[in-house]
Amino acid sequence: MSPPSTKAQDPTAVSNPGSVTGKLSTWIHDTTIDAIPPEVLTRAKYLILDGIACGLVASHLPWSEIAARAVFKMEPAGQCTVIGWGKQKKLSPLAAAILNSTFIQGFELDDYHSTAPLHSCSILIPALFAAVEADPSQTFSGKDFLRAFVVGCEVGPRVGLALHGTDLLSRGWHSGAVQGPSASAAAVSSLLSLPPGYIESALGIACTQAGGLMSAQFGSMAKRMQHGFASRNGLFAALLAQEGYTGIKDVYETPYGGFLSMFTEGVTNFSPKSLPDELIKGLGEIWELHGIRVKLHAAMAALHGTIDCIEKLQKQHPALFSTEKLSEIEKVTTQHSKPAFEHGGWTAPRNEPLTPTAAQMSIQYAAAAQLVDHEVLMAQFGADKLNRPLLRELMDKIQPVHNSEFDSDKKKGWTTVVTVRFKDGTEVDTSVAGPKGITPPASDDDVVQKWRMLVRDVLDENRRDQIEKCVLELEKLTDVKDLVQLLEGAVKCPIAV
Repeated sequence: MSPPSTKAQDPTAVSNPGSVTGKLSTWIHDTTIDAIPPEVLTRAKYLILDGIACGLVASHLPWSEIAARAVFKMEPAGQCTVIGWGKQKKLSPLAAAILNSTFIQGFELDDYHSTAPLHSCSILIPALFAAVEADPSQTFSGKDFLRAFVVGCEVGPRVGLALHGTDLLSRGWHSGAVQGPSASAAAVSSLLSLPPGYIESALGIACTQAGGLMSAQFGSMAKRMQHGFASRNGLFAALLAQEGYTGIKDVYETPYGGFLSMFTEGVTNFSPKSLPDELIKGLGEIWELHGIRVKLHAAMAALHGTIDCIEKLQKQHPALFSTEKLSEIEKVTTQHSKPAFEHGGWTAPRNEPLTPTAAQMSIQYAAAAQLVDHEVLMAQFGADKLNRPLLRELMDKIQPVHNSEFDSDKKKGWTTVVTVRFKDGTEVDTSVAGPKGITPPASDDDVVQKWRMLVRDVLDENRRDQIEKCVLELEKLTDVKDLVQLLEGAVKCPIAV
């Protein structure tokens, strides 16, 4: 046996340039703003605008205020902005990141990736804002921010694809909380221009903090915060690595205790269990940012197909679906792929009041709300709307089912079929291949319309226009702190509580 080498490794270099982790770390370091196609940068700005809208509108929801009060009590004042809470309410970078992420995820209105589920803006924007404000002596331009945001958008989904996309979700992991620390660490590492070896350490530190249980969706306020854990953990990892603190090497592909090996424990439906090359496949050529979708309903993405199907039926058969006729509905059957069914097809307890979190995760609730209100937006999840007798009666008649035919082809994964049977024997049905925002994706104009609709009651027009201009011309910004300062002013709660 040869004696161990006494030569110290250069900490700025990756441990194994040929490994998946090494190649990913090197790409994160080497990617410049000029290497990113203009259309990717443009779409990134609209995604950032959507994320900011979600953060502002949810910053004073009841559950957001509870989280904020708790964090303000346990954490000392710091230098980082808390969206919508005023100039006097500032926190340390880690605390600000977790709260701002909790806000962006606060109303199930934020983006999601269509094939490797995570909510990129709730992970990346808070971590990057906190990193921008962490050191007052440093200045980051809009171009720096854009580059880092795009890098994060590329890494997060690829981690999910290496774990077979939606499989994490089907097995009960909160996929975004598992994939998210890598995305956050990658984005902040890019912003800080860390060398490749430090980026490898940041990813290793981030991955050892990954986790999140999907049972949080059944009423727990913690569901809103789990992407915040990911945002904070990746930020923490990158800031540690910046100081030379080392992390796990080759963290993704290490067999014993590695990220992919551990998060595929118990997998029996795929061979191989993980796909490490998905982490680096097409880097710089295939842009996963294009797979990020913007929600047009205020509910978990797997519910959107049901909402759209019922909306189609309401338009096709207005007389059948009038308010007076709703009591004549005997049964509603909704068909879904396994991930959608497992995520949203649970049966709500009849004698327990629904919480907003549970309602936003329930196919039954989404279908009933669309039947009654002809929309599923913020108002449908206010305290005055959640447990209306007519709505709860309809929920009892709604039966989500798993259609295995939708699992065999990835193109069918978003397919939803809804059948409504009335007491007189009349039956109508319809389907969608994918909900609005999925097929086709929301346009840039749709994003702007959504932004203005969401902030209509929480921002004055002047502040709204300043933020909009700042984000959509982000590449012209010399200091991102100027944008962050526009977000600190206090806002009000947009729903009845």
